[in-house]
Amino acid sequence: MKKFSLSKTVMYALISIYSAICFIPMLLVLMISITDEDAVLKNGYSLFPEKFSLYAYKLIFTGGSQVMQSYTISIFVTVVGTLLAILVTSMAGYTLANKHVKYRNLLALYFFITMIFSAGIVPWYMMNRMLGLTDNILALIIPSLLFSPFNLFLVRNFMNGVPDSLRESATIDGANDITIAFRIYLPLCTPVLATIALFYGLDYWNNWWNAIMLIDDQDLYPLQFMLLQLQSEISMLNEMTMLAGTSDMTLPSESVKMATAIVTIGPIVFLYPYLQKYFVKGLVIGSVKG
Repeated sequence: MKKFSLSKTVMYALISIYSAICFIPMLLVLMISITDEDAVLKNGYSLFPEKFSLYAYKLIFTGGSQVMQSYTISIFVTVVGTLLAILVTSMAGYTLANKHVKYRNLLALYFFITMIFSAGIVPWYMMNRMLGLTDNILALIIPSLLFSPFNLFLVRNFMNGVPDSLRESATIDGANDITIAFRIYLPLCTPVLATIALFYGLDYWNNWWNAIMLIDDQDLYPLQFMLLQLQSEISMLNEMTMLAGTSDMTLPSESVKMATAIVTIGPIVFLYPYLQKYFVKGLVIGSVKG
């Protein structure tokens, strides 16, 4: 029989209470999304709605084919973009962690400078136009593919912790850098790669800026941009209704905002539990200065 521990009991109780507190905002968003708009305007946000309504979800999924098309675009961009970004970042991190590479410190300084200084929106837009990254699926992937220097340094510092003897042994056995990187370093760097995969996945999934700047074809709209347009249209129609003095028709702007949040966080909510076990280890070890 296990001995009763007061400290563990108190700790578990505090963690349970904290977890419940963290869950309340998500529950509130869900309840507001299924609350009638008039009830929201009358009583404000509440965990116990006076009147339930699924009109916000009906409004979002009215153009069902467009929603599914946007979902498909967002999922494709997120999966492909994340995999490519991880590949580029890991290869750059492997290069900077290789002590036999000349000027690797100067390269690291170059990448560090890009964290501080930015060329601006106009050069970014002109470069994408010159590369033909407009009105095609690559416009949603390539502009965000250039790896984040923060993620790069996480990977480099993590790889610095891999013993050099592994590289030397593989080199003696005749392995080249590609073999060493993909068969030795990358499998050992699973925690940090999973960590940056979450970062890149979130960035790609929530990215609507590329669509605003580079996409005119409605069939290529990602989910976030399509829902952003829907919210803007609802707000505009409500303002026009108020100016016209016909207050008998009110579109569910507040409910739609919350329903939009529920619709967009779905895939990420399912992705995070699979990467959580690597997240802390990859972030902590990779952030140690190497």
